[in-house]
Amino acid sequence: MNSYKNKQMGFKLLISILLGVLGIVTFFPFLWMIFSSFKTNAEINQIVPSLFPKAASLDNFKELFVRMNFGLYLKNTLIVTICSFAGLFLNAMAGYGFAKYEFKGKNKLFLLVLATMMIPGQVTMIPVYLLLNSVGLTNSLTGIILPGLVGAFGVFLFRQFMSTISDEMIEAARLDGANEWYIFFKIILPLTKPILAVQGILTFIGGWNSFLWPLIIANDEKYYTLSVGLQLLQGQHGGNYALQMAGATFMVVPILIVFLIFQKYILEGFNVSGMK
Repeated sequence: MNSYKNKQMGFKLLISILLGVLGIVTFFPFLWMIFSSFKTNAEINQIVPSLFPKAASLDNFKELFVRMNFGLYLKNTLIVTICSFAGLFLNAMAGYGFAKYEFKGKNKLFLLVLATMMIPGQVTMIPVYLLLNSVGLTNSLTGIILPGLVGAFGVFLFRQFMSTISDEMIEAARLDGANEWYIFFKIILPLTKPILAVQGILTFIGGWNSFLWPLIIANDEKYYTLSVGLQLLQGQHGGNYALQMAGATFMVVPILIVFLIFQKYILEGFNVSGMK
């Protein structure tokens, strides 16, 4: 018995060491990027590079905001990200409708919504662009925001979770005189906090990293997001690695911070179930 336990402990120790090494190897490029953002370009290009900067400086970040217009890109990205959170409630409303209301063709319509998940986003970009162009919303923040407000995955996630919520509880609220808006905002949404948290994190990451659609829909630099600005930086200053590392760090670090803070909600979101 002791021999078996010792083997188990040895195996767990080996797995832990292996996972630790893999974690360090995976995170090392990010660490290199962050430290390099505080270096000069000459220090990055030296024959024997060092991990830590010899004289840490914020000059690269200052140049991003003073010369490279990153302040404007940041503002646009924050606007897109914040407005995208409105889509959470639209997805929740659609999910609630599919879960708790009966109407003609509900199942067929839901299958149609699910079918859109199998269509690559690149396929629908041209039709969506033509639609927005016909109503004069191209080259605008509104045109960037609108197509991403509602998604089939969000509707599916809310629908599956809300299907597990007790119908008797909703009926009891109606008998007590609660209207549908009160039931949705005061009863349903509080029960879906784990899903809201997961969707909120995914929405933030999607809005913060938005690149292809803003690049297509915006012709004017004043509507560019951070991802588009970073690509523009790479094209204009391809040899300035320090500046590129600063831009990449500014893009990646906020997402890492958000993930580290809210990672438990991501894990809980795949295990939670509603009230039976």
